[in-house]
Amino acid sequence: MGTDAGTESEKHDVEFSKAVTAQTAQPPWRTKAKAPRRLPRQPLSQESIVDAALTVLDRDGLAAVSMRGTAQELGTGPASLYAHVADKSELLDLLLERVFGEIALPRRIPGGWRLELRALALEIRRALTTHAGIARVAMLGAPTGPNGLRVGEAILDIMLSAGFRPRVCALTADRLVLYVAADVLDGALYPGDPAGREQVGGYLRNLPAERFPHTVAMADDLLAREPIERFEFGLGLMLDGLAAREGRGR
Repeated sequence: MGTDAGTESEKHDVEFSKAVTAQTAQPPWRTKAKAPRRLPRQPLSQESIVDAALTVLDRDGLAAVSMRGTAQELGTGPASLYAHVADKSELLDLLLERVFGEIALPRRIPGGWRLELRALALEIRRALTTHAGIARVAMLGAPTGPNGLRVGEAILDIMLSAGFRPRVCALTADRLVLYVAADVLDGALYPGDPAGREQVGGYLRNLPAERFPHTVAMADDLLAREPIERFEFGLGLMLDGLAAREGRGR
């Protein structure tokens, strides 16, 4: 009897001690328990993993996108992701595919292949610019999932309908997406900095005029370049050259 009573008393003391510990302040030298950044809101799937990776991309940039970082965003461990996504490389491919799904295809304009390609290039640029750093992934090649194929098919359809040769259509589809991605990546790596631009401008204006006469005279023009102006100028050169090379109207 006495032993049972003692056991019950000890159990009570242990439970009481746990309750008191949970309700009182912890010693300042003890590591505080950290709540997970986010609890799982739904069963894991490839779609939910890409959703989380896109959130990380938009908030923290491409460098932060990883299997571990995505798992943390979902409030789970990295190992649980591998049943749905093979590795980081596939995760990035799926991210790019998701971004290409945001691209709205231009309406068809009879005889207006140049206007259609321009509109589509601007729309691809908009989608890539919206998501920080994804252009670096696009530089490795357009996605080959349904969304990427949809955009590629639109480029081919525009050009074939205008009478371009199949080989020219294929090369243009490749070069056009690469040009857009490179322009967006350039803007991400070297964002406009007025103070830096003025510093470079002062340097160019003070170069020896006898050695660099055109650079000194055109210093302001060389630096007065808005990103969209640069993009449209390069795109115009590409489309004008395509029209002249293949004998197609504007």
